Amino acid sequence: MNYANFSPKQLRLLEWWSPRQESARCDGIICDGAVRSGKSLCMSVSFVSWAMYAFQNRDFAICGKTIRSVRRNVAVPLMNVLRELGFRVEEKLSANLFYVIYGQYRNTFYLFGGKDESSAALIQGMTLCGVLFDEVALMPRSFVEQALARCSVEGSKLWFNCNPEYPQHWFYREWVMKIKEKNLFYLHFLMEDNPSLSPTIRERYRKLYSGSFYDRFVLGKWCANEGLVYPFMSEQRMWVELPQDPFQEYAVSCDYGTVNPASFGLWGRIEDCWYRIDEYYYSSRREGVARTDEEHYQGLCQLIGDREVSRVVVDPSAASFIEVIRRHGKYRVVPAKNQVLDGIRQTGTALKQGRVKIGKNCEDCIREFGLYRWDSSGKDAPLKENDHAMDDLRYFVTTVVNADEEDFLVFASDRH
Repeated sequence: MNYANFSPKQLRLLEWWSPRQESARCDGIICDGAVRSGKSLCMSVSFVSWAMYAFQNRDFAICGKTIRSVRRNVAVPLMNVLRELGFRVEEKLSANLFYVIYGQYRNTFYLFGGKDESSAALIQGMTLCGVLFDEVALMPRSFVEQALARCSVEGSKLWFNCNPEYPQHWFYREWVMKIKEKNLFYLHFLMEDNPSLSPTIRERYRKLYSGSFYDRFVLGKWCANEGLVYPFMSEQRMWVELPQDPFQEYAVSCDYGTVNPASFGLWGRIEDCWYRIDEYYYSSRREGVARTDEEHYQGLCQLIGDREVSRVVVDPSAASFIEVIRRHGKYRVVPAKNQVLDGIRQTGTALKQGRVKIGKNCEDCIREFGLYRWDSSGKDAPLKENDHAMDDLRYFVTTVVNADEEDFLVFASDRH
């Protein structure tokens, strides 16, 4: 593995706990800021280095949104680096833990996923010397507070990193805004703090985001969402003429409604690009007549025609409509992934990258792009209106397009 020289801020993160540093008096550290700024890897190596320096035969926790994400984003790259630095690492996949050994020193690092309120029970009863939260702003408060309560050993420290969210987020209000009160060391990162990112790559990331996502992920600001959700989609160049080449695959995405509008999008793929080639949009309020599940199913069949579709992705809450599709046995139906904010971010990125394109004939989808707005009341959520084609688009991106998603410093401190 090749490593670039570390930036001053990354070096500060790697050595903040050393007894030679004034910051070692702090009870923990918060690192927030831009994506791809190198804070996660530096923090995880710093965390283990501190643990091996300060403790022996003790337990620690590394927490992420899910076990899968914390293993992929933190544990695997961390273990590779530790082995290159001369540590012995033994992993027990079945127990979600790994041991780090250096000479006579050995410590255990447990992996936890904090995806919802029930996750707090997973960490109850443990005694920890330290805990690292990777992307803490994505975890429920109950899980984080339960994990913090486990750190009762003298000399234990708390480690947090995240990309910013909205200003009313509990972690921003209770931790970032109360750094002195909680005796924490704070570092704010930008992409420029990661010397392994070239100017070309930094510019690529800047082009991926717009609006509040740009402010959060590129500028590293805790800011509120406002205005249009997809402001760049107001440009005429974003609507395309459909290609004449034959499509290699077809799929459908559905946001189902009886009182609210039902919106189905028909998608065709050429190479790595998906085109919205047609749509079914039925509003009972607009038409004055409600349709049944079976009538919407007939609308789905007419939209598809004689094409072979690989899957029909449906709003997971539309259980009755999913059952109708399954009962007919004609199409493979898949419940959609329905994480709203992450789905909006993924959709915006796919649209800006040109992996998803909207045909000029899809009038209701184009109309909703111009109306779909963030809630101005302070909630980090879009308004629940003019969002039906927007929801089926989001289901399609998260469930089909992104189906599979989700120089090193050596330093020493004398032992006391």
